[in-house]
Amino acid sequence: MTPEEFVACIDFRYITDAITPEEALSLLQSMQEGKPERIAQAERNEAVPAYTTSAGWLGYDESKMRRLLQETVAQGYRHFKLKVGGSLQEDIKRLTIARQVLDSSPTPGEKILMVDANQIWSVPEAIEYMKSLAGFKPWFIEEPTSPDDVLGHLAIRTALKPYGIKVATGEMCQNRVMFKQFLMSGAIDVCQIDACRLGGVNEVLAVMLMAKKFRVPIVPHSGGVGLPEYTQHLSTIDYVVVSGQKSVLEYVDHLHEHFVWPSVIEKGYYVTPTQPGYSVQMRGESMERFGYPGEEGKSWWRGEEARGILEGEKI
Repeated sequence: MTPEEFVACIDFRYITDAITPEEALSLLQSMQEGKPERIAQAERNEAVPAYTTSAGWLGYDESKMRRLLQETVAQGYRHFKLKVGGSLQEDIKRLTIARQVLDSSPTPGEKILMVDANQIWSVPEAIEYMKSLAGFKPWFIEEPTSPDDVLGHLAIRTALKPYGIKVATGEMCQNRVMFKQFLMSGAIDVCQIDACRLGGVNEVLAVMLMAKKFRVPIVPHSGGVGLPEYTQHLSTIDYVVVSGQKSVLEYVDHLHEHFVWPSVIEKGYYVTPTQPGYSVQMRGESMERFGYPGEEGKSWWRGEEARGILEGEKI
């Protein structure tokens, strides 16, 4: 698409105080230089580096954490995210293990940690908790507080800046106006667009342009079933067309077998999708097997495995 075609996709209503169509066009035109080289990188599957959360889930024991970290380092990953917020002492223990494994790895290159609190803290709690984790040098804290609290994120970002910890959010942000407020106020360092939360590709393009203007990197939320299939397109568009800066994209390594065109990681990078569309068509046999309530003799929901869910205690 030409810059003019790109800009024509966007509804600028409510966001012209952040970026006008003329500004957007100028930004995109300025990115034409170097675009053929970035396209060539995408064709070589070198446009979108992946990061992993595979070892970072709460509840994993030490041996499982170590094994998963070692495996993902060997696969070419350089960015690793861990969940935090259950217990400060447990989080210190888990981050210590992560640092030990990553810093002792024989593979070259810096290994970067990120942490994700999934909205668990109040603003003062987030600040104090993250000060206690500063020694582990996390690149960012994701969703430290309510996803609707723009001023709260600004306060957290201001307090953590001297510690070198950035603030990331956006997976629960549902429109360009909320992102406008986060970006214009300087409340976030990392913009985490979500392909399903936002209202379609057009809305995503608007947020990409605002993030470009305010020099905030795009790191899409991609931690759900089918999200890597969606977001690989968004990160590729951002790098090749909008920002010209390589970022990273989350990859979760399960349930891709249910998609006709599953996302694939090679040497720590997403394999650039080349099929038309959004890559999220599910296989017919998966839809038939797992569709609810399903047919007797065909559906998983009619079998013994589902009985505990359907008839078990409701909580």
